[in-house]
Amino acid sequence: MSESTEPVVAEDSDARIRDFEQSLARLEQIVQTLEQGELSLEASLQQFEQGVKLANACQGALEAAELKVEQLVEQNGLQQTLSFDDADE
Repeated sequence: MSESTEPVVAEDSDARIRDFEQSLARLEQIVQTLEQGELSLEASLQQFEQGVKLANACQGALEAAELKVEQLVEQNGLQQTLSFDDADE
């Protein structure tokens, strides 16, 4: 008997959302710490390096989510879509 992969996909998606949210929260903590200006130069550089890695990871996750939305829209045959940049207007 074969098992459905749908729950695994949902769990994987939930894990990615949690990872993104945790990364974003950690990035915000790093920014606050750096803004306080109380770290040594070496510690500040370490925090900054970690922040850059987290920012890149978050950007990649957002790009993947945008691609997924575009694929879902295309698969469902929606006639008109707005780019994410146009949504604010």
